[in-house]
Amino acid sequence: MDLTLWQYQFRIIMLGDSTVGKSSLLKRYTEDLFLESINQTVGVDFYVSFLEVEPGVRVKLQFWDTAGQERFRSVTRSYYRNSVGGLLVFDMTNRDSFDHIKEWHDEVRERVQPHKVLFVLVGQKSDRERVVSREEAEKLAGQLGLPYVEASAKTGHNVRECFELLTRRVYQGLLSGEVELQEGWDGIKCAAPQALQFQKASISQASTAPKKKKCCE
Repeated sequence: MDLTLWQYQFRIIMLGDSTVGKSSLLKRYTEDLFLESINQTVGVDFYVSFLEVEPGVRVKLQFWDTAGQERFRSVTRSYYRNSVGGLLVFDMTNRDSFDHIKEWHDEVRERVQPHKVLFVLVGQKSDRERVVSREEAEKLAGQLGLPYVEASAKTGHNVRECFELLTRRVYQGLLSGEVELQEGWDGIKCAAPQALQFQKASISQASTAPKKKKCCE
């Protein structure tokens, strides 16, 4: 795959309390590395990756890894508005990080208006003894209307699935009109907007076309 070529660019923001493992997830996904000791993010770090969401359709992913500490919140908030996707991450061994997820979710939704951010909820550190049950996490995900994935940056379990699920969710949202290209907004960029319009029109026609009746109906 020629990584200099892409049809779409999505900006994805990592959200959650400090030390939940946001940077470790990104490190594992983008470099397939895990460090037992990793420096806390100061402000915002930046990563890039590519994903082919369907044959011939490549997405460039820009990841903004935000610091979870309150003293950096004014910096990280400035990145909310130009993001189209967000991974809401909590540490399954830390109940406070789970209890704060709704605050992160509500804060981002409030600040991105009139734009929209699509989320995936991620329970990190699935390799360790948990204090937040799957049932609790799935209940919260259901209340927020989000998919839920449990992952471990240490073992690599479900790490790729987290990022690919969110990327494909944004891509489908783009095709369905749930999220849209807008001038002056960097959440989504399209290398060929005309091709996107044609693709959306084709999907619309296919969904509204009358179904042929069987001969015996």
